[in-house]
Amino acid sequence: MTRKNIYKHSIELEKLTIENADRENFVKKLEKIPYRGYEVDTISDGRKIVIVKPGGKQPFGRIRKEDFFVFIYNPTEQTLWQITHKQIREDLIQKSQKNRKETIKILEALERVYNGEEPEDFLGDMHLLNPAGENPEALLKAYKWIWGQEDVNYPTGKGRAMSWLGWEKRGEQWIKKGDGLKDLLENLKREDEI
Repeated sequence: MTRKNIYKHSIELEKLTIENADRENFVKKLEKIPYRGYEVDTISDGRKIVIVKPGGKQPFGRIRKEDFFVFIYNPTEQTLWQITHKQIREDLIQKSQKNRKETIKILEALERVYNGEEPEDFLGDMHLLNPAGENPEALLKAYKWIWGQEDVNYPTGKGRAMSWLGWEKRGEQWIKKGDGLKDLLENLKREDEI
């Protein structure tokens, strides 16, 4: 037998013993295995940014052993929200319909995170208001990790530029779609000048 899918990587283990059983009972036991992850940031409302490694991304048909999932965890409700680019973009569009200027400030803050600044280092000075939808602090802190995830999954491609600049890989070519967060920022600034 040829062994495949072997990854050289250290792993933190926790002992888990589950006795085998018939299908139905074994499934019930397996579904009770608790999630494990890393708390990487805290949001002022008590929620947390959590990453779980490994993830399951298979860009270009190959699993990325360094991939991880990014969640917003609500300890009060015991919920994990796997926030997506699409959800964040829709949230920002909703914000812009209520208050364009404030949404521009939020997008400018996201640009700072995109460029490598730590959200906590400037959040207190920006006084971001939330015209609608998700707390801007949560978006900034989640995107820090989502962009890191993209950089891991696409190390020789566009990485974080895929969502910020709106790139998509089609076959062997990278296509600029015009739907990146920077595109949204520039469009809102143009509309604001009119």
